[in-house]
Amino acid sequence: MNEKRSVFFILVLAWLGIYSAFLPMESGSFQKEKGEIQEIVLTSVFDNYQINSELKTGWGFATVIKTPEEILLFDTGGSADILLFNMATMQIAPQSIDKVIISHVQGDHVGGLEGFLDKNNQVTVFIPASFPHSTRNMITSKGAQFVDVSGPQKISDGIFSTGELCGPPKEQSLVIHTHKGLIVMTGCSHPGIVGIVKRAKEIFPEAKVYLTVGGFHHPPVEVVKGLRELGVEKVAPSHCTGDHVIDAFRREYKQDFIKYGVGKIIEIK
Repeated sequence: MNEKRSVFFILVLAWLGIYSAFLPMESGSFQKEKGEIQEIVLTSVFDNYQINSELKTGWGFATVIKTPEEILLFDTGGSADILLFNMATMQIAPQSIDKVIISHVQGDHVGGLEGFLDKNNQVTVFIPASFPHSTRNMITSKGAQFVDVSGPQKISDGIFSTGELCGPPKEQSLVIHTHKGLIVMTGCSHPGIVGIVKRAKEIFPEAKVYLTVGGFHHPPVEVVKGLRELGVEKVAPSHCTGDHVIDAFRREYKQDFIKYGVGKIIEIK
């Protein structure tokens, strides 16, 4: 009896350890997290802007995030066919992805998820808690797991969600803690890119922002000054930012402006 009871408690503790890894945390508490990512590669696999002419474009956003520990996919674009074609062309196997993070509910970010899960269902999908139940049902029907995200939350070592921020629609962004500073990755920035960066700095109050990358949702050109005032070192706007604002970022940031679009690879070492 004692032996069975010991085994039971070991199993319970192991489950709690796994479960607690996905629990939300208070802003600022992540600063105590040990370790910064020393090497990271960002690869755009879906965008309406094109860097590699061998790849297909489409309205949407998706980026593969590779660290020494694992590979994640942030958003899935608007089409599984385009997403999977681009991944295959860039020799990124769907089965190599460990986790998927979806920024928000719009089809140009979640549209490729179902088709991706047909190729790899051995993933955990992190979705905003405001998502409809139909999305959760689809994920589980494919054999994958999901985690609802509401507040700031650890995704992996060095990678965190801002938690849901008001849009509409509600949206989560990623904050990646690297040795060069924070990388803030956005899908569409419906809550506003300046507000998203401010949330990242609340989560890591002692860290500088090295790079913001993703869709900035057609902001006014004043957003360029806003990110400068927040100390953002480099920018890589794409997707829904708008050509006018992208040009303003290019003029202001000069050598620290990164042209981003499908096929672009950013290596940080």
